[in-house]
Amino acid sequence: MTQVTDLQEMLRGMGPVLAPSPVGIRSVEALPAGLSVFATVAEAEGLTIVARQADLAAQGLKGGDDWALISLTLHSDLAAEGLTAAFAKALGDEGISANVIAGFYHDHILVQWARAGDAMAASRRLSDA
Repeated sequence: MTQVTDLQEMLRGMGPVLAPSPVGIRSVEALPAGLSVFATVAEAEGLTIVARQADLAAQGLKGGDDWALISLTLHSDLAAEGLTAAFAKALGDEGISANVIAGFYHDHILVQWARAGDAMAASRRLSDA
């Protein structure tokens, strides 16, 4: 698959998709056996995990905020410039915090679950501009 590097093409083709249920973010010493995670980040203070809230609760990892996971279906190049800044600004202009995870093929944005609809609308406006 061809990865896109042109900012205007990336914005038009973002294709944001909202995951159907909230995710949570936790810090653990080790990945709990049997837990299906969306992402992990190894930090000096511990292992950050992103997983469905229901799966975290089933493992006894309750608490924490509900986050919406928006995945951009665009295959953007990791070296492409401006995409993260553009959607972070669009969301920031709406008063929505954006936490970004960059995968090899796609960018993923975590926003407050209560603001998921607003974030999707802002993403669509950005894509249509």
